[in-house]
Amino acid sequence: MMVPLALMMLGVLAAAMAPRLMARSDWPDREPVLALWVWQCVVAGVLLCCLLAMSLSAAAAWEGVRSPVFGFAPRVVVEAYALQAHGPWAGALALLLAGGGAWTAVALTREVRAVRARRRQRRAELLRRSPLLPGEEPSGERLVVLEGDRPEAWWLSHASPQLVITTSALRRLKGHQLDALIAHEQGHARARHDLLLYCASALAAGFPQVPVFAAFRDQVHRLVELAADDVASRRFGRRTIALALVELNEDRGVFGPCPAQLAQVPERVDRLLAPAPRFTPGRRLRMTAVAALVPAVPLLVTFMPGLSALT
Repeated sequence: MMVPLALMMLGVLAAAMAPRLMARSDWPDREPVLALWVWQCVVAGVLLCCLLAMSLSAAAAWEGVRSPVFGFAPRVVVEAYALQAHGPWAGALALLLAGGGAWTAVALTREVRAVRARRRQRRAELLRRSPLLPGEEPSGERLVVLEGDRPEAWWLSHASPQLVITTSALRRLKGHQLDALIAHEQGHARARHDLLLYCASALAAGFPQVPVFAAFRDQVHRLVELAADDVASRRFGRRTIALALVELNEDRGVFGPCPAQLAQVPERVDRLLAPAPRFTPGRRLRMTAVAALVPAVPLLVTFMPGLSALT
């Protein structure tokens, strides 16, 4: 039972230490895309630890599971895991982890349903504020302009994605600021940030006591905005997207004393106006490769007894 225990200890260590290490680092703001990749690798490693530990524990507890798990593995490989020597708590651990996996699926399903409900509500609100005229057919235009006194813009994802923007925002945005705003929203759509947000929210809602999932959700919401800012700034300049953010948010009181959840906008503006130097391509490549090794560690721990038995 040493391998499942080692996997559980590895998963707990990663779940506890990763948020602290990332919180102490200042490089995620410089490389938000790389930071998103690191977070995904850490979360994938934690989930993989739980999945592999569940599989081995179930194989140790029940003969019916053992054959599918080990398949056509040689007898010497099966014996290397010493499944017969495992205590009666192997089945309890397997059931506990299986329950966690089922709860994750429930949380993700619930999050997807909630998102779809919000989308339907926003589409209904959009149709109410911008109704079709008699005889007019839905055109599927990518840009929808709404009458509104509050400067707003958002990307409405569905079969035909649309960028919705209010007339107040159009009056405020000057020059290439509107183009930068559109590029920002397109950056979200192309990178499919919505899927990442769904998964992060589902894990955090399903397991609110697990630090890595709560930190993953909070950081994903922040980092996807920084990544989209960088997409727009590469095309239209950092100053342009920073001014667009100011024009859209200056009447909301976010540039003075405000709640923590609203402090993100001035931080984004400061980051755009005073950018820190990016990593070199070589350093980004090395960090990407190192992060990819995080999910590989549970696999190495799992297969080590079998590989040792074959040598």
